[in-house]
Amino acid sequence: MVGLFTGCMTSAVKPSYVSPAMYQNLNCIQLQSESDRIQQYIAQGVTPAKRNLFGIGLGLGGGFGGGGWGIVPSISVNLGQSSDSRNTQLSQLLGQQDAIAQAARFKGCSIKVAPK
Repeated sequence: MVGLFTGCMTSAVKPSYVSPAMYQNLNCIQLQSESDRIQQYIAQGVTPAKRNLFGIGLGLGGGFGGGGWGIVPSISVNLGQSSDSRNTQLSQLLGQQDAIAQAARFKGCSIKVAPK
């Protein structure tokens, strides 16, 4: 029974859409070089960058206190850190590879892309 669930839970990362027009100004050698760079980055292990976030919120709140109903200002300050998931980053890279392959086909280039 466990084998059934683990088989369903391990799904491959699908490429996100990247427009091939992004690579239309590159020649065949540049397309191959860009494809190789992406393949090397994926092979080394995708490590998404972390970003520090800071937010301030202002608002008004109402409530019933000892003196009756009233409106009270509220301020909240949030600090945190966020990172794109590895799968999100990998999906973007795979989308870039697909766009490079499409641009290469359009220009008649034969580039070699490692199997996914």
